Amino acid sequence: MTTTKTNTKAALLLLGASLELLHQESMEWLDIVAFWKDETKFFANLLKNKKTTGSEYAKMLENLDEIHENLFDYLEDDIILHEKLLSRLHKGEKGLSDWDYREKHRSLGERMDLFTTDFWEFKKMVFGYVKKL
Repeated sequence: MTTTKTNTKAALLLLGASLELLHQESMEWLDIVAFWKDETKFFANLLKNKKTTGSEYAKMLENLDEIHENLFDYLEDDIILHEKLLSRLHKGEKGLSDWDYREKHRSLGERMDLFTTDFWEFKKMVFGYVKKL
């Protein structure tokens, strides 16, 4: 029930937000994604420099590949497309809906939240592994 209340509250706040505010949030997301890219490079180098093998190590590399795939192929591209939609909406292009843009923004926000949580867990796993060495 708490999740439903949180989602409803977030949706209502999103409805009242200006498009400029949503644009700023999208730009923040792109900055966060750029930072994550740098972090993943750091983690990849860190893990490659450790001369160990094992299932935990293999799992981290597999997770790192998955992070790259999700980060580069989906999340960042979707945010950029979202911003292009905002530009078209701002220009008054016919057939576009403010509501559709806001719904997509809400969905992207949820994906950012989920990915942030997943990435945080991955970072804890990497640091925990490196501390054991």
